[in-house]
Amino acid sequence: MNDAQLRQYVIDELEFEPSIDATNIGVAADDGIITLTGHVRSYAEKVAALWAVRRVRGVRAVAQEIEVRYPGEDTTSDEEIAKRVLSVLKWHAMIPHEDVKVTVEKGWVNLSGTVDWHYQKKAVDDAIRKLQGVIGVTNSISVKASVQPVDVKKKIEAALARNAQVEANAIRVNVSDGNHVSLEGIVDSWEDHDVVENAAWSVPGVQWVDDRLTVSS
Repeated sequence: MNDAQLRQYVIDELEFEPSIDATNIGVAADDGIITLTGHVRSYAEKVAALWAVRRVRGVRAVAQEIEVRYPGEDTTSDEEIAKRVLSVLKWHAMIPHEDVKVTVEKGWVNLSGTVDWHYQKKAVDDAIRKLQGVIGVTNSISVKASVQPVDVKKKIEAALARNAQVEANAIRVNVSDGNHVSLEGIVDSWEDHDVVENAAWSVPGVQWVDDRLTVSS
């Protein structure tokens, strides 16, 4: 597939996705790398655009340069956004809200604190991105370290071996400093990529995943 065909497939997928208004989104393709420019009406729409592009076969990487511009005078104060964030975190069953610190500057939400699991860190992102007024999120929440390096490596490799979707032998797993994981190898799709990455994050104590996986075109 050449870049012109890939670009058209991406445009078609963006226009097909009902949660996205693709009118103001620009798409460029270069050797399988897609660059998105322009603007959308919410942070949730920006994230949805990224996911839509990753569904397209042949996309090797995505450069996300879309801006969030709320329509007209539809702006929300940082104080109100902070209140909304704290409220949604408080009522979320999967999030230890008392361990999460929140600051907001010009619509951009900054998160810090420490949680036990990566899924809790991810749940914070998932909860916040749909809130009105948010234009972006920086998630600096850390995950507690709790297991030995050899256990981390073995558990990740065992999880990959159990999964019927990925070729475990094609993935190399390395662990340093007890909780930093690096992943190398080639996967067939972004879906497979996410399966491998989630397997790494699912091991208790993993604080960082260096994603060096390549998606085949």
